[in-house]
Amino acid sequence: MLRTHTCGELRLTDVNKPVTLTGWVQRTRDKGSLLWIDLRDRYGITQLFLEEGKTDATALQVARSIGREFVLKVTGLVVERLSKNDKMPTGDIEVKVNSIEILNASKVPPFTIEDNTDGGDDLRMKYRYLDLRRNPVRENLQLRHKVAQQTRIYLDSLNFIEVETPVLIKSTPEGARDFVVPSRMNPGEFYALPQSPQTFKQLLMISGFDRYYQIVKCFRDEDLRADRQPEFTQIDCEMAFITQEDILNTFEGLVRHLFKTVKGIDMPSVPHMTYADAMKYYGSDKPDTRFEMKFAELNEVAQGKGFTVFDSAELVVGICAPGCAEYTRKQLDELTEFVKRPQIGAKGLVYVQYKADGSFKSSVDKFYSADDLKQWADKFNAKPGDLLLVLSGEKAKTQKALSELRLKMGDLLGLRDKNNFAALWIIDFPLLEWNEDTKRWHAMHHPFTSPKREDITLLDTSPGAVRANAYDMVINGTEVGGGSIRIHDRATQQLMFTHLGFSEEEAKNQFGFLMDAFEFGAPPHGGIAFGFDRLCSLFGGADSIRDFIAFPKNNAGRDMMIDTPSTISQEQLNELNIAVKEIKK
Repeated sequence: MLRTHTCGELRLTDVNKPVTLTGWVQRTRDKGSLLWIDLRDRYGITQLFLEEGKTDATALQVARSIGREFVLKVTGLVVERLSKNDKMPTGDIEVKVNSIEILNASKVPPFTIEDNTDGGDDLRMKYRYLDLRRNPVRENLQLRHKVAQQTRIYLDSLNFIEVETPVLIKSTPEGARDFVVPSRMNPGEFYALPQSPQTFKQLLMISGFDRYYQIVKCFRDEDLRADRQPEFTQIDCEMAFITQEDILNTFEGLVRHLFKTVKGIDMPSVPHMTYADAMKYYGSDKPDTRFEMKFAELNEVAQGKGFTVFDSAELVVGICAPGCAEYTRKQLDELTEFVKRPQIGAKGLVYVQYKADGSFKSSVDKFYSADDLKQWADKFNAKPGDLLLVLSGEKAKTQKALSELRLKMGDLLGLRDKNNFAALWIIDFPLLEWNEDTKRWHAMHHPFTSPKREDITLLDTSPGAVRANAYDMVINGTEVGGGSIRIHDRATQQLMFTHLGFSEEEAKNQFGFLMDAFEFGAPPHGGIAFGFDRLCSLFGGADSIRDFIAFPKNNAGRDMMIDTPSTISQEQLNELNIAVKEIKK
């Protein structure tokens, strides 16, 4: 090694020890007769010290020629600092320099390599290799490493085996769009990059590997936002000879292990909530349960009073914001404008202020008496001083809008602290959901999810009522994992494909290999996949997964650093038998 120590390990116990350090120049401070250099590496910062008349003249000359981010090799003696810095681990010592060697010079960086940088997102992504030198980004990747390490430790302790599955697979029509890869040796044919290793992990169960996991890269060609990237990582797991409860217990154990070892938090047992209850009380299949503010349905007490907006609504529903009865008209108008935004979709907002003296003031006073409004308050278990916020309309849209309003109020009232964590299992999802665009039923999770045995007869008469053996883990209102008990026999899988609109030929063409495998002794099995990037960002208290990925894409799916996606040569296109239309920019 070119160094004897890192820039983060020297302490008072090392005083009078000769050392050699290597690293990057964080900053220099030249006071004429005295010169200080902060030298940084992955492990920390050590202060270097040079003095006119006492430090070698050549070393001083070299020191005065360096700039930020120069790469240095320095030899010297560890001494105790006169002016100590208790904000850094090495703040009790400094290195009295004997010699300096410039290993490489540096251009002036386009932004400061400091915790609070002056670089914007695009600039930092273009020079990501510089951004990775900053402590916050480095710490995020160290956290990611620790989550991966502890995941393996936990699953290895339960006899799971890590198996790599193929990256070049078959494209399927279900789910998000595939990234496709042309095959030069098979003109006109394409591979797809996996959205998940789903069918392969099922085949591993059929093969007798009863406990599989993989920390695996997956790909989806979909619209991007803060918690999505075109390539992402999953903790992908499958188990055989189990029940749904076995899966939930095993992977609740994983999450609790990660919270303990990564965050030092003892996570309590994770409660279960049905999908139906999640929608009824929170309007979302991924509710944030760090705070209450449950929905209360008001149809029976709010309809039939002559207020047409409520009388014509499929659902009248609201939330109680504790202690907010004295909101001003301006604050109430801002909430109204919030729910009327296109992405929320409500047409208006009704409010009821339950005053501290027990009286009521509402936006619908001419339709409802104080006794009527008291009935509303009772539905919410509201107390004097609370504010009732009510929406109405078509059921699904109203639930979604009220869910957004609930989260907004949670933010305004400081109820969504990133240092508090509330985990939840959502169970009993619908097996199928209707798609208005395609005019057919689609699998809510994927077509290999097992229906609840007692609901199978409903597939012909009421497909929307069929429940799945499916489950999601939600933490702080974010879905971090999801899975299901799988179909493991050919007849049930064929029935599922039929109800999803697959012809027998289409099912055979797409998934014939899996159907055939079911006929060779497939065991009952199920599994789960956790969004690894999402878990890391949750542990790190961030909204975006980008800073927990070493080289992420931007919101347009571009890598700003290497400038991709990009065109390829006509020669390559000809080899692949691909004709590309000219695109006018």
